[in-house]
Amino acid sequence: MTILWLKALHVFFMLAWMAGIFYLPRLFVYFAESPHQETRDTLKIMQRRLWFFVTPFALLTLIFGIWLIVSYGSAWLAASAWLHAKLVLVATLYAYHIYLYLIMRDLAQDKNIKTPKFYRILNEVPVLGVLAIVVFAVVKPF
Repeated sequence: MTILWLKALHVFFMLAWMAGIFYLPRLFVYFAESPHQETRDTLKIMQRRLWFFVTPFALLTLIFGIWLIVSYGSAWLAASAWLHAKLVLVATLYAYHIYLYLIMRDLAQDKNIKTPKFYRILNEVPVLGVLAIVVFAVVKPF
């Protein structure tokens, strides 16, 4: 498989993953704002289905990313300081993904200890991380 195919698949699965984990906290907002148990129960189902739908995309993003690094070789990896910074942010994004799971698990048991505002911030802040990841990957500033 050529490098360009690996890049294309890596970017595709990353986009699919991001779409899901940007939407999941919005479902948390709706859950926290809803006074109706029936609505909350529906949102629990939506949250669970979305998380389990996008998690394979997260894994495929990782697989194709590692495959790219291996294809480029260890000398390239050692010389690519921008990639080291990107990988730190990517690791943070995977931790965020797991944190969303933990929140979803609590909400499934109706343990909502956060405000809608918290979930809104949780939804918006990772966008900056993704912007930085894209800048590192495309611009390669160092």
